[in-house]
Amino acid sequence: MKQQFNISKEQRDVLVNSIMTYYEQERGEELGNLEAGFILDFFIEELAPIFYNLAVEDCHTYLMEKLEDVYELKKI
Repeated sequence: MKQQFNISKEQRDVLVNSIMTYYEQERGEELGNLEAGFILDFFIEELAPIFYNLAVEDCHTYLMEKLEDVYELKKI
């Protein structure tokens, strides 16, 4: 089962508009809300989990480094 990412309607509207603008400016193609929404759904289902996991790994690394710094403060 794929992980679901929930975004607000306002966030979704901004992202759909961003996709529509990108296609218009970069590809010279007009997309409707429905098509841009399908592209966004694909990104959320297929790409978002990868970037989310990378962020979690980065946070884990950062926190482990900070915990090591705290551990070094230990008195003998």
